[in-house]
Amino acid sequence: MPILPALDDLLAEVHVVTLPMRVRFRGITHREVVLLHGPAGWGEFAPFPEYDDDESAAWLHSAIEAAWTGFPEQVRTRVAVNATVPAVAPSQVSSVLARFPGARTAKVKVAEKGQSLVDDVRRVAAVREYIPNVRIDANGGWTVEEAVRALCVLSADAPLEYAEQPCASVEELVEVRRRLPEVRIAADESIRRADDPLRVARMGGLDVAVVKVAPLGGVQALLSLAADLESFGVPLVVSSALDSAVGMSAGLAAAASLPNLELACGLGTGGFFETDVAPTPDFVDGTLAVGRIAPDLLRLRRLAARDDRTRWWIERLRRCYAVLTSDAAT
Repeated sequence: MPILPALDDLLAEVHVVTLPMRVRFRGITHREVVLLHGPAGWGEFAPFPEYDDDESAAWLHSAIEAAWTGFPEQVRTRVAVNATVPAVAPSQVSSVLARFPGARTAKVKVAEKGQSLVDDVRRVAAVREYIPNVRIDANGGWTVEEAVRALCVLSADAPLEYAEQPCASVEELVEVRRRLPEVRIAADESIRRADDPLRVARMGGLDVAVVKVAPLGGVQALLSLAADLESFGVPLVVSSALDSAVGMSAGLAAAASLPNLELACGLGTGGFFETDVAPTPDFVDGTLAVGRIAPDLLRLRRLAARDDRTRWWIERLRRCYAVLTSDAAT
């Protein structure tokens, strides 16, 4: 772990903002993020509120890397990106996809609480009218039996590119792959929320690895994991953790630094915000340009979180910094 800046340096320029969302995504309608400014630029600290301090510390390390160290050399200037469709009604699909001009792949959220497989089938069918190449994401919401049934139904008319985290545990992913070898399985939570992110690969529970910069601790940590996964022959998809434009620039930097990148990445979720901290790159033929993003200071003032939420985040940042300093000392 590189030497950490002093806590006072981290807090010298920190902004807590609330980003209103166009649609409910991941169960929320507003996304709170903390932006840090350092000698290398801007970094983002935004672990979801339910994450504990030990898990959230990796997100702080990612923000510090971006703002104090910077990103590695890149091998591409643009990254192909999938459209992302939340668990919306079929009638809303066209307006969602309009935010991803030129996208050739769509990721569709399924297994939403309070919804049924019928809802998922209708949503996927609506998406396929515009983008035939579909991958789905269940966020670990199914049992093995539910996953097998759902994947058979959802792939009956056309194959899925892959099914992301259909079940929560590694053992369940292994069983789904065994029972449905024709459906490629991707792992997300089984990598980014695991003590051993390679376990799912060693056990044969995935065909595709979905990786996210902040939960893994930064771009360098992601690239290190990618090198380890290469021995398993597993392609990578770099995805968003519902990042602001600042966090998204780190994801694009990681995707642009991978030696091999055969699949579209999930880095287009900025369109779900009514207002972001900076203008997001324009889609060009389903791709996004790679480059550092600096927030607009007028937007930061306009999007500033309430005082109580700012205090909550600053205290959380302090606790996560303590975790990092403790780890560095051992």
